[in-house]
Amino acid sequence: MAEKEIAETEMVEEKPAEKEIVEKKPAEKKIVEKAEKELALEDLPGVGTATSDKLSESGYKTVESIAVAAVGELMDATGMTESSCKKLIMAASDNMDMGFETAAKLMERKSTIGKITTGSEELDKLFDGGIETQSITEFYGRYGSGKSQIVFQLCANVQLPVEQGGMDGAALFIDTENTFRPTRVQQMADHLGLDKDKMLEKIFVARAFNSDHQMLLADKASDMIKENNIKLVIVDSLTSLFRSEYAGRGTLAGRQQKLNRHMHTLQRLADLNNLCVVVTNQVMANPGLLFGDPTTPIGGHIVGHQSTFRIYLRKSKGEKRIARMIDSPCLPDSECVFSVTENGIVD
Repeated sequence: MAEKEIAETEMVEEKPAEKEIVEKKPAEKKIVEKAEKELALEDLPGVGTATSDKLSESGYKTVESIAVAAVGELMDATGMTESSCKKLIMAASDNMDMGFETAAKLMERKSTIGKITTGSEELDKLFDGGIETQSITEFYGRYGSGKSQIVFQLCANVQLPVEQGGMDGAALFIDTENTFRPTRVQQMADHLGLDKDKMLEKIFVARAFNSDHQMLLADKASDMIKENNIKLVIVDSLTSLFRSEYAGRGTLAGRQQKLNRHMHTLQRLADLNNLCVVVTNQVMANPGLLFGDPTTPIGGHIVGHQSTFRIYLRKSKGEKRIARMIDSPCLPDSECVFSVTENGIVD
């Protein structure tokens, strides 16, 4: 009798405990699956393997990149018809959170903004802590005012740990004037205590030979950004090639349209990847200005409106430079003095 009771007990223990099974509705399953994995291009209606490959080759590798694209840009990049591009953008927008949101939610997203130190405390104060991610920062001024020196310094500083004012990331440098000098960046890195050889491995440089090539490099930058932890994109200089190729007032409209598209591409890179975009800009003398400083940045209102922060650099005595905040959505107009030395940008 005892043996029978033990056998019945073992049988009860071996029986698996009953679990509460909740059958999910098809719609709920779809939402869960969508949350568990990132939406792929093939998940969009009307997008097959061929269309997906064409979009990826054109730089549109995520649903989010398609949702924020303009119809004309998508047509030029893929060769698709206008109606097809509109449907594709609409479908991508429906799958993304592209509507209104509260200011509190926006504030929470803005809390992810990072900053890169310039190397000068005074210059950092001008930016309220350093160069911001999710924005375009423009430095303009005459030759010798320190534009290239600042972007060289940022190439080194972005590799610093976060607690030292960096972002522990790499830099992507689009060179339009053949100004990039690795030896100069090594001098700055040596002063920061960085390994000079390893530091250069984290700076990716591309020489742009014309304005179309420059725009193409920006379009293709998204491929490298995620693979190499890019936290800083630099264009030195922004308008040099556009200025040389589009001469005369008759070509002004075409130049500005291309420049506008280029600036929007850079802004998307900053927003989608939470990185800093820094551009340098050439200047010209405004002969119609009788009083004050006639120095005017190239690019007109197109560049001015799209740049989040605009800084005018001027050369002073010796190593000293003067930086003035010309435009910012949240910072007052002010100026500071910094120095360009052998060690880099310092106070």
